[in-house]
Amino acid sequence: MKFGSSGVRGLASELVGKPSGLYTAAFAWRLASSGLQSSGPVFVGRDKRDSSPAIADNCMAALAASGFQPIDCGVIPTPALALYAQKHGAAALMVTGSHIPADRNGIKFYRPNGEIDKADEAAITQYVAERSNVYDPPAPAETAWPSHHDEAVAGYLERANGILGPDSLSGMRIGVYQHSSVAAELLVQVLRSFGAEAVPVGKSQTFVPVDTEAVDAGTLAKLKGWAREFALDAIVSTDADADRPLVADGNGDLFRGDLIGLVTALFVAADTVVTPVTSNSGISDALGFEVRRTKVGSPFVIAGMEAAYRDGTVVIGFEANGGVLLGSNCQLNGKTLPALPTRDSLLPILAVLGTVASTKRPLSRLRELWHLPFCASERLENFPLESSRKLMTELAGPDALQQFLAPFGTVAEIDETDGLRARMDSGEIIHLRPSGNAPELRCYSEAATYHRATAIVALTLEKARAFASTGPEVAS
Repeated sequence: MKFGSSGVRGLASELVGKPSGLYTAAFAWRLASSGLQSSGPVFVGRDKRDSSPAIADNCMAALAASGFQPIDCGVIPTPALALYAQKHGAAALMVTGSHIPADRNGIKFYRPNGEIDKADEAAITQYVAERSNVYDPPAPAETAWPSHHDEAVAGYLERANGILGPDSLSGMRIGVYQHSSVAAELLVQVLRSFGAEAVPVGKSQTFVPVDTEAVDAGTLAKLKGWAREFALDAIVSTDADADRPLVADGNGDLFRGDLIGLVTALFVAADTVVTPVTSNSGISDALGFEVRRTKVGSPFVIAGMEAAYRDGTVVIGFEANGGVLLGSNCQLNGKTLPALPTRDSLLPILAVLGTVASTKRPLSRLRELWHLPFCASERLENFPLESSRKLMTELAGPDALQQFLAPFGTVAEIDETDGLRARMDSGEIIHLRPSGNAPELRCYSEAATYHRATAIVALTLEKARAFASTGPEVAS
């Protein structure tokens, strides 16, 4: 078990039972010891993984044993849970592994004032280490915990109602890839409320991990098939816990997450954008807002938003995976949309569709407005952490990195903010970064064409696998 870019994660079999109770007890201790909350309600939600109900039960029993009142919000989008807890000034936790495979799971923790930060993560980790041998998990509750599912979802829907005007999506035919997302039905409901014809597709009774940052070939083929079969203007979806959006155009081609973030920033008239180094380098101050870059992960983006906020300004954060965080209130349609500084899929989906409707430009041609480089990303799954460490260590020197990237030209600049990000003399970008929450190595690229960007990613990951297992001689 370890904290990554968002929450603590690991194998589901290693989280069910004592570990989930211990991490929750550590969270409860952190809330009380930091003076944030010593009792009262803590709202608990979960995704649709088979292991999530048992883990949620472990968490709620541990909360009760720590002197808190667990409130069961059931299967719910993470941003809906966070919004509801924020409204009540209370803590929350979400049982979800987000996009990672079904045999894994995790827990996201929220203080009364938002997501936990890196200092909280360190304190919780230390608490777990010190008490792992003495912690005695409480027995599961004999009666059901109080449920606030409907109230929490209603609050999220009410917030969505102010994002677009009435009938603003009228005439649009939008596919909703439901898979096993917690927002499967909610997305259809919201789109129809704005006048769109929503077409549900791909609903699954078994859990489907959807990574909005590295969509697999099988899912891409499905998107293209549905776009043709149902004559769709766009297809939208989310990851498992609905804190990250997935958007495809009328051809079934993906609209990348950092472009989703850019459209949302323009939609809310942001003054400052905070985004990791993995987002498109073409997103710059020239687009009308200040841009601040961070490491990958919502805690870093949130810290950047807090540092950037000034009274009266609109601050937004987003990541290359599409996760958008609203760091301040903003005005939309004459109404105030309250800040929600955690990843949210609904605002960016509606921002993109609303922009398509208002510009009367098909989604496939929207990116032409900004003349951005093309980006691609993919991952090596089941790539051990030791292999990632070895690769990053051996490529740390400029000579080694130049040798590794020789097929792409000469390295002109290296950015080590998060992993190794090389800008080549051609202007192309190649970025290697170990995942913070799964045994995966990620690669990002930028080039003049999408075909070139995807080819760079494929070859770089092929070389990375060879390099990690055999050394630079074979990889080159």
